Amino acid sequence: MRVVMVSKALVVGAYQRKAEALASRGVELTVLVPAYWRDRRGTQMLERAHTRGYTLRTVPLVWNGSYHLHFYPTLPRELARLRPQVVHMDEEPYNLATWLGVRAAQRIGARPLFFTWQNLLRRYPPPFRWFERAVHRACPMAIAGSQAAAQVLAAKGYPGIVRVIPQFGVDPTRFTPAASPPETSPFRIGYAGGLIPEKGVDLLLRACAGLEVDWQLLLAGEGSAARSLQALAQELGISPRVRWLGRLSSLEMPDFYRSLHVLVLPSRPRPNWKEQFGRVLVEAMACGIPVVGSRSGEIPHVIGQAGWTFPDGDPEALRRCLERLAADPTLRERLAQEGRARALAHFTMDQVAERTAEVYRLLLSGAHTAHVQDRPGCASL
Repeated sequence: MRVVMVSKALVVGAYQRKAEALASRGVELTVLVPAYWRDRRGTQMLERAHTRGYTLRTVPLVWNGSYHLHFYPTLPRELARLRPQVVHMDEEPYNLATWLGVRAAQRIGARPLFFTWQNLLRRYPPPFRWFERAVHRACPMAIAGSQAAAQVLAAKGYPGIVRVIPQFGVDPTRFTPAASPPETSPFRIGYAGGLIPEKGVDLLLRACAGLEVDWQLLLAGEGSAARSLQALAQELGISPRVRWLGRLSSLEMPDFYRSLHVLVLPSRPRPNWKEQFGRVLVEAMACGIPVVGSRSGEIPHVIGQAGWTFPDGDPEALRRCLERLAADPTLRERLAQEGRARALAHFTMDQVAERTAEVYRLLLSGAHTAHVQDRPGCASL
């Protein structure tokens, strides 16, 4: 089974474990990525971390950083040379790159599919509405990262088969618990991700400012709101307790998680966005770190009963969660064990790869059933 996957997300080294897992399942895989991807969170350079069993190649990218309008100008030539049976566009259906990639796949007789995280029902202006409509018609199968994303596809009248599979899982052999927990004091609180308004880091700063325990906050990431967040920390009088670590390599993330007592994802919904998954939660859970998240989007479904959630935009509620966790090491240990068990049961890279390979096999079998269905048991994914 010859597959080409086009994915800007796979510039992240830890994510490439999925490609290795696909290759181990009989997929003759070529992954095409840009040399880097730039957005409001900063610039992510290509990391070559997991490259066994498949081909990872860089290709030119036009309008790097433009989420909707970037595209790969040499992709038609690449596909004509590689002659894949399946072209997996790891992109939203309304993006220019996806529309052009699907057209190029059709020209060589390959079967195309796309991936979507979009969990809000939105109507796009031309030409994006046209791209989306054409991609929906051309792709007999799609992968949705969540049940909410699958429901959006259904509401838009997507006629093909949908499988609900997270874009990436976690490698439990790399993301493992520490041999021993960190020192009990200070209570180490962590956040990893973009320093952008919708991620709610300002709420985390305000929650920490009222804590009556000895604490330290570690922030891993970059983004357009970094300066305003640093100013807020100064205003709140907590700057000495906050460490700004910048963007960490995906290969550094396990050690980052293992240095914490708790990881927080305080995302807040916006009119055009709500949290689509919260991958850092799964990584921290796999490392045996308790997690606390807002109730934005998919966060409660990812955490399940293995962590705590708090109302969107409520720093007081978040502070109460942190105070209780700081005061109760036994509770932290129980949540750590439950989180690790949940990550292993639902969110490993091997599970994601196996389900993705099933999609490829079904696509090549000629199944074009015109209804949306999802895989039994994946409502919690």
